[in-house]
Amino acid sequence: MSLIYAVIMGGIVGWLASIVMKTNAQMGILANVVVGIAGSALGFWVAGMLGLAAGGGIARFLVAIAGAGLLIFILKALGVMKKS
Repeated sequence: MSLIYAVIMGGIVGWLASIVMKTNAQMGILANVVVGIAGSALGFWVAGMLGLAAGGGIARFLVAIAGAGLLIFILKALGVMKKS
């Protein structure tokens, strides 16, 4: 059940991050899920390195979206995604 929850939340996080980063038209559902899950992990790692801890549910959700946005930014800088 937790795998299904991770895929659903990863898709939502990736989709919201792609809207914020204006890459929504370039990404499909699979890319949204992958970026959402990997970006969430990146966001929590960066927050931990900065000494920040997201305690509540909303704070954790915002850190996940920020991490996914950071991952999209990195992928655009590396040329993996088209720049719009």
